Amino acid sequence: MDKSDVTLERMRTFVRVAERGSLSAVARELGIGQSTVTRHLRELEEAVGVPLLSRTTRRVTMTDEGARYYADSVQILRLVEQAGDEARGARGAASGTIRVSCTSAFGVLHVSRLIFAFQDEHPDIGVDLSLTDERVDLVREGIDIALRLGPLTDSSMKLRSLGQSRRLLVAAPDYLSARGFPRSPGELSAYEGIRMSNVAGSDSLVFEGADGQHLSVPFGGRLRVDHGLAAREALVAGRGIAPAHRWLVDDLIEAGRLVPLLEAFSLPSVPLNLLIVPERAGIARVRLLVDFLVGAVGSLPGIDRSRG
Repeated sequence: MDKSDVTLERMRTFVRVAERGSLSAVARELGIGQSTVTRHLRELEEAVGVPLLSRTTRRVTMTDEGARYYADSVQILRLVEQAGDEARGARGAASGTIRVSCTSAFGVLHVSRLIFAFQDEHPDIGVDLSLTDERVDLVREGIDIALRLGPLTDSSMKLRSLGQSRRLLVAAPDYLSARGFPRSPGELSAYEGIRMSNVAGSDSLVFEGADGQHLSVPFGGRLRVDHGLAAREALVAGRGIAPAHRWLVDDLIEAGRLVPLLEAFSLPSVPLNLLIVPERAGIARVRLLVDFLVGAVGSLPGIDRSRG
């Protein structure tokens, strides 16, 4: 083989195997047989003339030459896709598929509807929406952009702040009728708390009073859940009191099914950010969705753009 055998198809296969570390996973992702993935890699290595990947029974890793070739390949594939975008843009609408990851409950209740509106404006753009509360590796999973609540640790991604998500303490009227309303944060120990098992520090609550003073109180209860929609259902069922994002319960408060508590005190807001894989940021369809979400998310209940 010679250098003319370095095809974009083989290069794409190599890039995804390098990112995922698994031939079988890439075969499933691309909808081809694992033998085809293996052949693409073998043919690419023969054309390049050096081994690009090191294979063991458990893992596929890049050689030093493979790491350098991967970095160049990512840039080449990005330029090819951008060139296609520009050519299609000369004829009209952007097209292709965007892979989006989003916090589960926020995605179900709000982002999914924003995606519907986006696709109504851009009917040629497909969206693959993945909902998870786990901090997935965006590059490894082939994600273009992600909406994330909470502090971030991955500094390799481009970041757009969407604002701060306000929280409040709520409970069902029936539960409060039976137990009474708490008059101060210190009284919460006498109530059942609904806690999030996947949120660090959920065994205490920090309040800020009108005087700016902070007060930390223990927060316990018999029910712990790892999904915001489960907490929402538990609240409506009268299982106790919980801190909740405004966007999670705003409709239930409006309907009178939940009641805000201790409104003289505030809970810390949580940052809401949009992460963008740098190599995907220049692609037209990705830019369109990023701009759409930045403009639309601020209109959702409890998202404070002034503090973003």
